[in-house]
Amino acid sequence: MSEYPCYNQGINKSLRERSPEAYFHYKVLQYGGPDGEMGASMRYLSQRYTMPYAEGKGLLTDIGTEELAHMEIVAAIVCQLTKNLTPDQIEESGFGPYYIDHTTGIWPQAAGGVPFNACEFQVKGDAITDLTEDLAAEQKARSTYDNILRVVKDPDVCDPIRYLREREIVHYQRFGEALRNLQDHLDRKNFYAFNPEFDRVK
Repeated sequence: MSEYPCYNQGINKSLRERSPEAYFHYKVLQYGGPDGEMGASMRYLSQRYTMPYAEGKGLLTDIGTEELAHMEIVAAIVCQLTKNLTPDQIEESGFGPYYIDHTTGIWPQAAGGVPFNACEFQVKGDAITDLTEDLAAEQKARSTYDNILRVVKDPDVCDPIRYLREREIVHYQRFGEALRNLQDHLDRKNFYAFNPEFDRVK
């Protein structure tokens, strides 16, 4: 059984049974957008390979794996919200362009319809740079979830979104701790004196 709220029970009503507001939920959920769960998982699980310190590598592995679980939550919500749509509902909801390309399959894209691509995350190979980007990424994800919660009122959607938002805040805090721990390994007079992922310091 999943530990995530509202995930075991599922969303019991399809879009056919919901208010018109629910028709647009699929557009705003964090699956493949620039600050979404797919990019986050790929970012952290790629950065981990050259992270020079075990504690940082372990953190990137843990959070990257958790982001994959978040992708599953978001995909399940979208799937249940679009289940059993009629052709009229597809047209009325604005779901038509997506439907033509993907039917109701789950495909990673931003809320505006832009497809996911690897340019939406970075692996720089510099521990300070990567962890700083990770901090910003978690705040952008939190901001996006805040925006979703402002426009979505359905409790079956809002409850898991609130949970995901809370986890982004925890990730931000843990990346902050990782950055401070990293600095303990560096030259305290100049944190940028060398790149611990590349330079060989005697």
